[in-house]
Amino acid sequence: MSRIGKSIISIPEKVEVKVDNSKVSVTGPKGSLECFLPVNINLTIKDKTILLERKTDNKKDKSLHGLWRVKISNMVFGVSEGYSKDLEIIGVGYRAQLKGKNLELNLGYSHPVVFNCVDGISFSLEGQTNVKVSGIDKELIGAVASKIRSLRSPEPYKGKGIRYKGEYIRKKAGKAGKTGGKK
Repeated sequence: MSRIGKSIISIPEKVEVKVDNSKVSVTGPKGSLECFLPVNINLTIKDKTILLERKTDNKKDKSLHGLWRVKISNMVFGVSEGYSKDLEIIGVGYRAQLKGKNLELNLGYSHPVVFNCVDGISFSLEGQTNVKVSGIDKELIGAVASKIRSLRSPEPYKGKGIRYKGEYIRKKAGKAGKTGGKK
């Protein structure tokens, strides 16, 4: 049995989980999320806990068992606490600002890049170079943060670009022929 899949998910106060056939809906103080379970995964709720079980022991069902346990756990945590990703913008003249709900980024291009807000996601700024992407859906937050990062990925020579907070960028050496050479 899957080590991750067989562990129990505890439901916090103010969070409600409903199961209708294969549709799971989780509602909490931050919002609500829904998903559809695969056919061979069963979900049971007892005494503020959730347990996922699989019907068969074939390879596909074993891999889905742990995956869906983590997805349901992320949904429960998301509607109760919420998730966020922090991005850092590094470079001379690189900055971000909010235009309504949208994010406008100056990243060294000839024009500012406007990133439109996605439903369920909110942006906040801490200064001009720190962007916080927050919401209740962990997958969606990761996807949006990745798209913002891809607008100007960190380059390995000077380290300029958008990176996750705490991300380490390995720097490369520049040209070796700067000093000396043929005369």
